[in-house]
Order: sequence, then C-alpha cells, then structure tokens
Amino acid sequence: MFEFFTDRARRAVVLSQDEAIALGHDFIGTEHILLGLVGTDRSTAGDVLREQGVELTRAREETVRILEAAGIAAAGGQPVKDALSSIGIDVAEIQRRADQAFGPGAFQYPRPAYTPHAKKALEQTLREARALGHEKFGTEHVLLGLLAAGQGRGLEVLAALEVDPAGLREAVLARVAGEAS
Repeated sequence: MFEFFTDRARRAVVLSQDEAIALGHDFIGTEHILLGLVGTDRSTAGDVLREQGVELTRAREETVRILEAAGIAAAGGQPVKDALSSIGIDVAEIQRRADQAFGPGAFQYPRPAYTPHAKKALEQTLREARALGHEKFGTEHVLLGLLAAGQGRGLEVLAALEVDPAGLREAVLARVAGEAS
C-alpha cells in the first residue's frame, strides 16, 4: 500500500513512527499519525493543520497527556526487551553493536506496530484518495482518512486543541480543490 504514497506522505508515516519511538510508545496510533502529519513541512495536511492552530509541540504535549490519562505509560518496548532477556538475548548489546556498525539510532527495537484505529485510518486513506479520483495518496488523504475513520486518540488530540474535525475536513478539501484548479 505504501508504494502508492507520495514522498511527503511516506515522510509523514515515518515521522509518526519516529514520534511513537521518541515518546517511548511501542505502538503507532492515530495520535502519532497526526503528529507525523503536523511535522511534515510543505505538505497539504501539515499546512492546513498549522493554519487550524495545530502546533507540533502542543500536539505532542496533548498526546502524552491523553495517553497518560488513559493509563498508557511510555514503556519504550520494555516488555518485549524483558521477554527476550529472559531467553538470553541482550537487546542493549544488539543496539550497541548496530550503532557501532551502522551509526547511532540505526537500530530501533521493537518497531512499533499500528493500532487497529491507525490501521483503519490508513485504510480510509485509500478510500479518500479514490473518492477524489487520485491515484497517489498524499498527506491530505492521510488526514482525511484519519478524520473519516472517526475514532482514535488523534481525534482526541484535535478536540483538546479545539479543532473541529468537520471544519478541518472542509479546509483540507478546499485546499485540494484549490490545488487542482
């Protein structure tokens, strides 16, 4: 599916993974996808989000607050690391050797998995692009997919930032229509 994404949309997805890892989460939720979109420069979704008042630092703070309120701690993949350690695999040593061989940060383990809500949002990306008659999926389609999925903590972050999902959708569609003309 990712082969149909534009370079900026792929960058947003990579940024969502990076955000999850940086926050110590062993999953990628719609909140991380939202952070990836906000953090993508010169992208339709990033521009519209910023115009709607969504700022990356504040969105990140709200993400952490909402997850902590839900009892979701930043585990940094520790349960997986503990399980591997129990059978004699030293993830820290693997990390050290990978950093030596490939450069610092080249090896991230565990790689976070997408939550069901995030998967649904990415599936909606396809539907949104097709509905607009587009073959490639841009950041605008990812944001529209996140909004159309109608669930997930990304929407909670938007609500905490006082962003109306319907108004945001209209702004994205207006931008897409303006770019097409």
